[in-house]
Amino acid sequence: MISLDQHREGLNQTGLEMLHLCTKQLENAREAFFNHDFDLAEEVLHTENRVNALDLKIDRDCERFIALHNPVASDLRFVLALRKINFDLERIGDHAFGISKYIIEVNTPIEERLLEKMRVKEMFEATLSMLEDITDAYNEVDTKVARKVFKKDKVLNEINMQSFGIISEEVKKDPNLIDQFMLLFSVIKKLERIGDLITNIAEEIIFYREAEVLKHQKKKKVRRSED
Repeated sequence: MISLDQHREGLNQTGLEMLHLCTKQLENAREAFFNHDFDLAEEVLHTENRVNALDLKIDRDCERFIALHNPVASDLRFVLALRKINFDLERIGDHAFGISKYIIEVNTPIEERLLEKMRVKEMFEATLSMLEDITDAYNEVDTKVARKVFKKDKVLNEINMQSFGIISEEVKKDPNLIDQFMLLFSVIKKLERIGDLITNIAEEIIFYREAEVLKHQKKKKVRRSED
């Protein structure tokens, strides 16, 4: 039987592997999207099986860690946080899969000027930058780095909020662009959701390190604003 510390380190490394894998999936989805690369898109679809398998492994290993060691305090927070982080990473992998599937099924090349107008490249760069931050935060258990993603997520939200108005205006000028805009809108929605998932991961790192539950604070702020 391995010790608690050995088991925990093994879990930690598997979580890091999942982070790297899902980041690579999004990087490949980005390249496939901008280059209209069917082969790379297919690679993302096939690699989804690895993401799902690793997701199941982490979930089982977390359950085993709890059953074997009956962890308390920081060890318990670690395994609870990792399970939630793993869930969010698997969803990020799903969105990378979805973007790549669009490339194969929809087969609609996008004009460069539309990509610029909708700020899609900026969104991809922001999400990948957030994943880089969150990987560093996970590695170092650094809550200061984890908090960097909240500001970057606001950029994604802003682009998402503006996208519908831009589409409505541009399609009136040229209805033939509707297919390209609908594809862009779908990709933007997925990238905005990835940003939300990354902020969830940041919250879990902060929970593990500082025993601070940020979700409850968000709910209080929403209630105050509604009142």
